[in-house]
Amino acid sequence: MNRHRFSPEERSGVYRAIAERRDMRHFLPDPVAPELLTRILRAAHQAGSVGLMQPWRFIRITDCQLRGRIHQLVENERRLTAEALRQRQDEFMRLKVEGIRECGELLVVALPDQREKHIFGRRTLPEMDLASAACAIQNLWLAARAEGLGMGWVSLFDPAELAALLNMPAGSRPIAILCLGHVDEFYPKPMLELENWISPQPLSAMVSENGWGV
Repeated sequence: MNRHRFSPEERSGVYRAIAERRDMRHFLPDPVAPELLTRILRAAHQAGSVGLMQPWRFIRITDCQLRGRIHQLVENERRLTAEALRQRQDEFMRLKVEGIRECGELLVVALPDQREKHIFGRRTLPEMDLASAACAIQNLWLAARAEGLGMGWVSLFDPAELAALLNMPAGSRPIAILCLGHVDEFYPKPMLELENWISPQPLSAMVSENGWGV
């Protein structure tokens, strides 16, 4: 008997949040209650990080004009991405890739400046700051799902342009735009799977033993 194990109901809730998390693109305009937003951000801030460096910064976008300018940055990159996809260009342009103008809350997640001071766990793997920040984003995502809110991770933007728009210090870097808010329903499967853009791979294709799998 493992005394540290959660109850069956608690374990079920954890696994349900993981299984039903979705990258959402469709939102309702209803606002997110301040105490709910704080609770979700606190869950993100409780993420593990290499050397306890906590390399995440959350910028809440509340100015409507700024939200519009961020949307334009994403739209610019969306068109450039479509061009790079060549034969799938038209198919890509039909996809809804963000909900920036509709979501109740818009957040930008960034890596801070002066990260080079944190050497613990990063001497040979400096990218662990990014990995740690991704853990915070995943915490936020799962907490949002448990609270009945949808979240979408948008990565279609030029980091330098977004950093300049948000007056970020030199050496810092935005890594994600997060659309957060109420939704009418959650997708039954990942949206890109529903749109026949790509099919997810099974776990068996990702696990090997004692060396790189074939």
